[in-house]
Amino acid sequence: MTYSKILYETLHGVARITLNRPERTNALDQEMLGEINAAMDAAEADAGVKAVIVRGAGNAFSSGFDLKAQMEARPAGVDAWRPLLRKDFDTVMRFWHCPKPTIAAVRGPCLAGACELALACDMTIATEDAFFGEPELKFGAGIVVMLLPWIVGPKIAKEIILLGEDRVPARRAAEIGMVNRVVDGDGLDAEALRIARHIGAIDPGLVKETKRALNRALETQGMLQALESALEIDLAIEGAGSPDKIAFFEVARRDGLRAAIAWRDARFPARDA
Repeated sequence: MTYSKILYETLHGVARITLNRPERTNALDQEMLGEINAAMDAAEADAGVKAVIVRGAGNAFSSGFDLKAQMEARPAGVDAWRPLLRKDFDTVMRFWHCPKPTIAAVRGPCLAGACELALACDMTIATEDAFFGEPELKFGAGIVVMLLPWIVGPKIAKEIILLGEDRVPARRAAEIGMVNRVVDGDGLDAEALRIARHIGAIDPGLVKETKRALNRALETQGMLQALESALEIDLAIEGAGSPDKIAFFEVARRDGLRAAIAWRDARFPARDA
């Protein structure tokens, strides 16, 4: 398959997916999501691939689901939003359900849907300058894949999500369990490949079944049902259309996304206030 918004390569038994829209901070639009799914199909079908790495081109992992594309498409109502959110959700969860280990290699921003994708991976390696967050509520959107409370616990998840935090530093993310390791920027790709190849040296059937057992520890507590329920709540939010999001997009269409983000941030008290 020919890809236009990702890169796909295999390196010593490791499949590496690079989100490749650096001019848009690797924002996840519907076409890119389709390509990610195709790449995951290829990785899962290739017996020579023992692990999967996902990373971003340039100086970012990804800013999340593409707001500009939403602004231009103007989906309205539950029926219009259902297939979009389903594709968002299912693509992120490919990394959780993949029978092969998945590793997110993160530099720069890793926000919203992209943060959820990194959480869905089995391991996350981040550079010192990486930062994470779930800013959706600040511009009137819901959370598509509500993985965060399952990873960090409800108290910290509520703090990040309800405050719309979008600058959780890599070191703090490691402390609360969002990140496994923090490395120097120059060492990110090498460390991700080293870990992937280490796992790849183990019997793949053993790795597959052990990952399934590890995932089951959360799934038997109702995680998958809770995620589906949260997706339905998000569908209702997006289908109804939050007044905050309507206002955000009005500013964005008139003055651009950068101005809309400034308008959004100006609504909240400064940290030192």
